[in-house]
Amino acid sequence: MNTAEIIEYRIGRLRDRLALEDEAELGVHVEMHGARAVVRGHVNDEHARSAILIVVAEELAGLDWYADLVVSRPTPPDYAEELA
Repeated sequence: MNTAEIIEYRIGRLRDRLALEDEAELGVHVEMHGARAVVRGHVNDEHARSAILIVVAEELAGLDWYADLVVSRPTPPDYAEELA
């Protein structure tokens, strides 16, 4: 296997693990950019972000990777919307 195939294989394992873990997040995507794995998306809280980063670090150990996980806390508005 060449380097790109190894990275793709490891990314596939990471995707599978993220889908099966207790902290599975639908808004998290893993892609390959050049020789680097990139983990992007939105998570519900800091705990979920930390748990996902631990899994990523375990699965992509020894590879170049970057994470851009945003914590978004969807809450209802605190005021009524006025329609005209």
